[in-house]
Amino acid sequence: MTSSTRFSKRVLDPQERISELLFGLIMVLTFTGSISVAETNRESVRGILIAALGCNTAWGIIDAVLYLLGCLAEKGRNAATLQAMRASTDSQKAHRFISGALPPLIASVLRHAEMETIRRRLLQLPEPDGATRLKGRDYLGALAVFLLVFFATLPVALPFIVIRNHAWAIRVSNLIAIVMLFMAGAAFGRCIGRSPWIIGLVMVALGMVLVGLTMALGG
Repeated sequence: MTSSTRFSKRVLDPQERISELLFGLIMVLTFTGSISVAETNRESVRGILIAALGCNTAWGIIDAVLYLLGCLAEKGRNAATLQAMRASTDSQKAHRFISGALPPLIASVLRHAEMETIRRRLLQLPEPDGATRLKGRDYLGALAVFLLVFFATLPVALPFIVIRNHAWAIRVSNLIAIVMLFMAGAAFGRCIGRSPWIIGLVMVALGMVLVGLTMALGG
């Protein structure tokens, strides 16, 4: 697997990225939902926003580090699979190594001749140049993951910065979060083959439940 292919799979995989965005939005809602409509102390609001920003920043860093670890793990698995396949003198066993590295659906439709073609092409690849290392695109991918999680906070927090009336800021913030939750949920629904409207509404309902819980608990 080339670096370019690896980058595209990890960074642009819709389900992984949408899941992270949804998590970031729900996490921010647990902070902004704790801001009371009657709150008049801007310092208190500022403290909550800083906490929300810090929480999503920390999650973005953690997610980026996990992404890099995932890059290393997959590179290591690819190298080990290639080495095991090359060391095998049994073509059927080599085919099983190749099948295990492929998505199950794709592996299930490949015939013996096609597997053999793949095996021969893999044998023509140059030997790996030493230990498994992270590439520049891996670090760019980690940065993209961090920015995605981090910027999920900003649209929801922005109304509290630009609108002085806290009641209106809360309403606008919740509306933005609901729209973002619906759009992300709809996109996720398309990825998993479910109705975008249903999954979008499920995500909206989940966000509303979280906001309602925080307010019911004294937020």
